[in-house]
Amino acid sequence: MVEQSRHDDILVLTIHNPPVNAFSPGVPEGLKAGLSAAAADDRIAAVVLIGGGRTFVAGADIKTFGLPREQAPDLRGTVQQLDAFPKPTVAALHGTALGGGLELALACSYRVAVPDARLGLPEVKLGVLPGAGGTQRLPRVVGAQKALDMMLSGAPIQATEAKELGLVDDLIEGGLLEGALAFARRVAAVRPLPRISERAVDGGSPEVFAAAREAIKKTHRGQLSPSLIIDLAEMAVNRPFEEGWQAEAQKFMEARESPQSRGLRHLFFTERESAKIPGLGKDTPLLDIRRVGVIGAGTMGGGIAMNFLNAGLPVTIVETTEEALDRGLGVIRRNYESSAKKGRLSADDVERRMALLTPSLDMGDLKDADLIIEAVFEDMGVKKDIFTRLDALAKDGAILATNTSTLDVNEIAAVTSRPEQVIGLHFFSPANVMKLLEIVRAENTSDTVLATCMALAKKIGKVGVVVGVCDGFVGNRMVHRYGEEARRLVDEGASPADVDAAMNALGLPMGPFQMTDMAGLDIGYAIRVHRARQRGEPEPDGWLDRIVKTGRKGQKTGGGIYDYDETRRPRPNADMQALIEAYRAEKGITPRSISADEITRRLTGTLINEGARILDEGIAQRAGDIDVIYIYGYGFPAYRGGPMHYAGEQGLQKVVDALKQYGHTPAPLLERLAREGKTFADFDRERANSSQK
Repeated sequence: MVEQSRHDDILVLTIHNPPVNAFSPGVPEGLKAGLSAAAADDRIAAVVLIGGGRTFVAGADIKTFGLPREQAPDLRGTVQQLDAFPKPTVAALHGTALGGGLELALACSYRVAVPDARLGLPEVKLGVLPGAGGTQRLPRVVGAQKALDMMLSGAPIQATEAKELGLVDDLIEGGLLEGALAFARRVAAVRPLPRISERAVDGGSPEVFAAAREAIKKTHRGQLSPSLIIDLAEMAVNRPFEEGWQAEAQKFMEARESPQSRGLRHLFFTERESAKIPGLGKDTPLLDIRRVGVIGAGTMGGGIAMNFLNAGLPVTIVETTEEALDRGLGVIRRNYESSAKKGRLSADDVERRMALLTPSLDMGDLKDADLIIEAVFEDMGVKKDIFTRLDALAKDGAILATNTSTLDVNEIAAVTSRPEQVIGLHFFSPANVMKLLEIVRAENTSDTVLATCMALAKKIGKVGVVVGVCDGFVGNRMVHRYGEEARRLVDEGASPADVDAAMNALGLPMGPFQMTDMAGLDIGYAIRVHRARQRGEPEPDGWLDRIVKTGRKGQKTGGGIYDYDETRRPRPNADMQALIEAYRAEKGITPRSISADEITRRLTGTLINEGARILDEGIAQRAGDIDVIYIYGYGFPAYRGGPMHYAGEQGLQKVVDALKQYGHTPAPLLERLAREGKTFADFDRERANSSQK
């Protein structure tokens, strides 16, 4: 894994551990052996560390995080050997030097890099912290403020910026190895050796750390590792290196063993697993998507169009009236100009994107599109009419997609002569921001269409998850049950604010009623009316339905369940509370006090139970897919790992017991797994093993 090569008086240690040179077993042993050989050989004047292949070292091997310390790759020991090495060491960086890779580089005497290399400490994204000196060395190089920025965001910086900060000593414009060898020869005789561990920290005032602690209350609400990172960075300022080094080891283990880190590591692997579709080979042919059509220039249609414009794909957007078309184009432009004001785009970027957009009032202008996405309101009759017309005008081989959030994609596909080309692409609002894309595989959707849409999701920056056809697919089917239980809690005596506060405390940015007000109360009401009519039931008349009938539709009307000011901050409304109390009295309900713990257990239990039914029916391929959907589509806190992983953390039997306690029937799959002492992760492994046989 580590190749030794002599270049006159320079020993080069090349790390070969494809694809990203992760610091996994074999790498530390190879580096230590090379360093020991160089230390004992008087003919060696300096050592260069370089990565083979396309990168330096992209970090520690996450799969080894769960190993006992004595079995895990010895990154700290390797770093200590580098720091104490008696001869100059030069880290030659290309590709990425992330996490443990950057910590290796920081322990070297010098760092050189190609200009487009990226350097960073992204451990916070996995609920941990730099554990091999990163929290102590980085502040000593770039200063306390920049080190906090890098460690708390986890975002890498370019080598050009790293050079300005002193993190990189030289930029190599030509061949990296040749440049690193030349640099090593220039510094071979320099003594004393520059050791970052011996430096002091610049700019580490108490105000810097106080501001960081205040900031993470918003940016990393409820998370453990960011606060530990700040504590350790402050130690780098105020305490000797050795003391901070020892404290870092302890706090790293504290973070690594936390449920939060387990949740984030679960998400890391499940997000990658969700891109794999059982039965769909890597050799499945893909369609070439060069031009996209979008029907509907409203909130969803405009947001959907922006995704493709951002990826450089031309879009024709169709509306029924000039007024609606102009309004939609205006919103798209304002969104881009807002991004430009925030420095995320240049003025030229805005114009380039807008130039790719062709507005039209004629659906016939979509005849050359490779992909056409229908994004009109949720009405089966309207959607069937559109797909009938698309079937007649779209070119052969074009993908016909619906953005429906609940309706039967099979029924929509059936009105066409090409159901194999029809698929659901369920974007989440705002579509230009939300990362999730539910890719709804209909009964006749071809493998090529499915594989093409998965590849396209990645191209436009979405996390694509394949789901099956049912009412609401995965995400909305679960959220409908969640909403029902939230309303039931209010029926029984909780206030909407109580319910939202409990879910906020769990880590969700919005509780169910805040989310309902944002989406629009009238939308949920229309769905409930539609379902009641389908079932031949009376029109819904719960307390929430009565709020809608007062004309309050949520944030868009300035008030719904809550009142809203210009900052859209929710405030309880006394009249709405009175309406709820009158409803209870009318129904003969005596309200009771409901604890936050009960609210949390009932709402998460409802999600988990419906998720288990979805899994059992094969609507979702894996429990991990459900977690990805709920984190990226509904704001379930990533550090909780998603509802199905959270169930495992709580213990499935506890979930079953809570469901029964509050009058629900546990899903058969959930009961079976609980009885067998298993988790949904075990279920995923069982399903994966059976599909491979």
